Amino acid sequence: MDTGTHVVMGIALGGLAALDPAVSSDPATAQAVMIGAIAGSQAPDLDTVLKFRNNAKYIRNHRGITHSIPAVILWSILITALLYWIIPGADLLHLGIWTTIAVVLHVFVDIFNAYGTQALRPFSQKWVALGMINTFDTFLFVIHVIGIVAWVFGAPSGYTFLTVFIVAFGYYILRYLMKRRIIRKVHEKYHDVEKIIISPTMKFRKWRVAIITKNHYYVGRSFNDELTILDEYDRVPVPQTKIIQAAEQDENISAFLSFSPVYRWEIDEYSDHYEVKFIDLRYRSKGHYPFVAIVQLDQDLNIVSSYTGWIFSDEKLRKKLDLMPE
Repeated sequence: MDTGTHVVMGIALGGLAALDPAVSSDPATAQAVMIGAIAGSQAPDLDTVLKFRNNAKYIRNHRGITHSIPAVILWSILITALLYWIIPGADLLHLGIWTTIAVVLHVFVDIFNAYGTQALRPFSQKWVALGMINTFDTFLFVIHVIGIVAWVFGAPSGYTFLTVFIVAFGYYILRYLMKRRIIRKVHEKYHDVEKIIISPTMKFRKWRVAIITKNHYYVGRSFNDELTILDEYDRVPVPQTKIIQAAEQDENISAFLSFSPVYRWEIDEYSDHYEVKFIDLRYRSKGHYPFVAIVQLDQDLNIVSSYTGWIFSDEKLRKKLDLMPE
């Protein structure tokens, strides 16, 4: 989820903690738990600082180790210990419980996005991405804000936020059922499906769909329960030529390949260089595929320049990185 939604969820969780007698009966514990809930709801996303290094580091590591099982334990212990040091009168056990719930909730809601997390590390490096909730979901954000406003104006925090979480739970069930309907429609249309990748959008009834079959990739959308295929590509394995092998040594390319589950590739040869491009098929927008990885190599297969990330025109990409002209 986005930072704003994590914040309001943390506040809501801190308010829900009022239903715990150990919290509601002790102002020091209540204060510590509220801070712990907000801090715990943000801590796993500290890896966002990797974006200041480069996109490759960010793509390879964001929502990786910081969202893993060991990290959940570590975040919980660190935040609890720090708050107990600052507010020693707080109930240590209940502070630890609610802080841990906040960290777990952060990781849990992130797996419902299309981006996903490596929440199963160290047992599995697999990205868990259920593709049911957009990174920013207007409904989820608004109901939490409504709960916070109601609390500010005097509504009891515990039962107010219990209601918010019950409504949110029902919303997740609804989104799951909507996704299942799309999957059924895909299987009705194609009988050799190997994988379906569904990505929600900002619009409640609009979803992006990428389909992998034995011989093809299909890219489409589902809108108002109607499945429309927009692009079709032959499924051609990436050839392990010297050019590709050299390109895969680049950190931008390797980061992209470690993250993207469905992509097509292009190799272009020019008079003085080669260009290898990988295009993620999950995020088609206005006829364009903005999430790419590109590398240029000279005739001796030395890497000259590369990039991975979101770009909406080749002109901007080449201008930004000062890539070789075509």
